[in-house]
Amino acid sequence: MPSYEQLRELLDPATTALLTVECQQGVVGTESALPELAAEARKSGALANVARLVAAAHRSGVQVLHAVAERRPDGRGASHNARLFRAAGRLPVQQLSGTATVRIAPPIEVADEDFVVRRLHGLSPIAGTDVDPLLRNLGCRTLLVTGVSANVAIPNAVFDAVNLGYTAVVPADAIVGVPADYTPAMIRHTLALVATVTTTQDVLGAWKRPGRAG
Repeated sequence: MPSYEQLRELLDPATTALLTVECQQGVVGTESALPELAAEARKSGALANVARLVAAAHRSGVQVLHAVAERRPDGRGASHNARLFRAAGRLPVQQLSGTATVRIAPPIEVADEDFVVRRLHGLSPIAGTDVDPLLRNLGCRTLLVTGVSANVAIPNAVFDAVNLGYTAVVPADAIVGVPADYTPAMIRHTLALVATVTTTQDVLGAWKRPGRAG
């Protein structure tokens, strides 16, 4: 874990952005296509921690981006080259563009200044989307990665961020996957090798302005 001063320097609001990954109603909401993942996101506190981080980012002037996975009703442009995509196409709840399933799930709040970046294909919230050019235009150097899932999309986002030259920061209690014991193993054996691993509370502390109580 980095020291308080190291983390505060790394998470300078002027050069930091917060990315929420697939924190949408059809994934982590009450009518999720993946109920086991949705239940774990809530039971673990990860979803609540993402909401706390987003609220703190809004107060601190940190840019927030929400990465949403969706598909057209006709399926055009969607990926079919992996078992995961084929299985998703058979789920009773579909992440269809323009429906409630692709809205950001409570308790996360979306502010007017946030970017919502949608993708119709692939596994990564960054590769093949607008995230990288937006971050570069904003002068971002550090990307805080939160959301779901630790199984696929989160490691994709972290690897892509690192490959593109950003410093990735992962609050370990603001990401989640299934089964429950997979997430800490992924963090310890994979993400910790390429990202700065921290906690929600430490990030909130780094963004707290001197003299403010909360």
